[in-house]
Amino acid sequence: MRALYAVLALCAATVLFSLPARAEDPIDATRHIIEDQITAFLKDDAEAAYSFAAPGIKAMYPDKNTFFAMVKKSYEPVYHPGNYAFGRSRSIDDGTMIYHEVLISGRDGKDWTAIYQMMRQPDGGYKINGVQIVPNTESKGI
Repeated sequence: MRALYAVLALCAATVLFSLPARAEDPIDATRHIIEDQITAFLKDDAEAAYSFAAPGIKAMYPDKNTFFAMVKKSYEPVYHPGNYAFGRSRSIDDGTMIYHEVLISGRDGKDWTAIYQMMRQPDGGYKINGVQIVPNTESKGI
């Protein structure tokens, strides 16, 4: 009898662990990508930061060092933010494109809004396809 219970328990465990995992919400998934890239910037990890860039960005900046230099020069609030928080998010075309508003307090004391454009890739994952940064933090919607 014990052997029968052991076999049934093993079968139940096999069924439970073989069920497909629930896909993460695209809004949450893309927020994590942005956070991971900001963390890479804060650690001066050019390779990790570059890994989150979409193919179009990589075509413009074909190596991690060129990309990193551009970010340092043109996106200082994103490169080394003081504090940041997510504002509004918007999904377009059933998640093909997702926009995130990121409110940033720069280390220089200025406030910024960064609008991240996240693009779904052929493998179903997302990459950062662009960032627009403006000097204010008032959420105006996207």
